[in-house]
Amino acid sequence: MKIFFIKYNTLKIIIIALILLIVFTFIFTYVKRTKSTETFNNGDVFYKGNIDKQIIAFACNVDWGNEYIPAMLQTFRNNDIKITFFVTGRWAEKYQGLLKNIHKEGHEIGNHGYKHRDYSKLGYEENKKEITRAHNIIMKVTGEKPKYFAPPAGAFNDFTIKAANDLDYDVIMWSIDTIDWRKDSKKEKIIQRVISKTHNSAIVLMHPKQETIKALPELINSLEKQGYKIGKVSDIIR
Repeated sequence: MKIFFIKYNTLKIIIIALILLIVFTFIFTYVKRTKSTETFNNGDVFYKGNIDKQIIAFACNVDWGNEYIPAMLQTFRNNDIKITFFVTGRWAEKYQGLLKNIHKEGHEIGNHGYKHRDYSKLGYEENKKEITRAHNIIMKVTGEKPKYFAPPAGAFNDFTIKAANDLDYDVIMWSIDTIDWRKDSKKEKIIQRVISKTHNSAIVLMHPKQETIKALPELINSLEKQGYKIGKVSDIIR
């Protein structure tokens, strides 16, 4: 009788433990799914545009390389092309005159956060703070409200998207990467990387680098020969 009672109690404990495990697993799964839905469904992350036309957007991320921007602007001016420059807030603060020139020439100005940080490791409030700080500086310098946010290095999390959406921003990534920041990225490689992956509504990521400046005239000529129009992010998103 005593042995039976001990076995009964042991079985009872095992059953209770299993029930608790099932309950906690259900709660954890539900919370995780709900959290994901709440953040990701508040807006879009664009890796390319959403119109099926032969238009390609050039997106130039700027946190350094200001010495190459005048030559880049001259190339775009020569070819009557307007693109999107995503600038960090700290760069915009330091090079206000250059940012004004970029904006005056009709290029679109996007938000690249205040500093070049890993936004995937930031919480909601810190993400919001970085985006807002850059937003206010860009607004002050250009007088125009930016509407696109490109996270530095393409690093983001649920909180980044939620913060950007709450601030009325679309999050912009890319579908073609020039990888022009790498030391082995010479003119020919940059051109090949873009031409080999060209598609309608592509977003081409680039930076103000010397080899990029060298590649641009030939790259523009090649794309236009294929029938592509080169423009801003807003030209490929409806």
